[in-house]
Amino acid sequence: MKDYISERVITLAEYIIDNKSTVRATAKKFGISKSTVHKDISERLKKINPALFADARHILDENKAERHIRGGMATRNKYLNI
Repeated sequence: MKDYISERVITLAEYIIDNKSTVRATAKKFGISKSTVHKDISERLKKINPALFADARHILDENKAERHIRGGMATRNKYLNI
């Protein structure tokens, strides 16, 4: 794997862990697609740094479990502001 990809993968994982960030927010911050972030974290990071992968995966699993709540709050706020 190329060095710049490995560096990007580790940078993304550290950002997700430090900020408890979602895939979407991380992609926006770094100017890349959600698919790239997801592939970097779920596939490439596992090969590069398994310990960091476990931490990042834990954060992403929490975000996945909470996303229906965030969606409901966004809808609620949308209609409260009308």
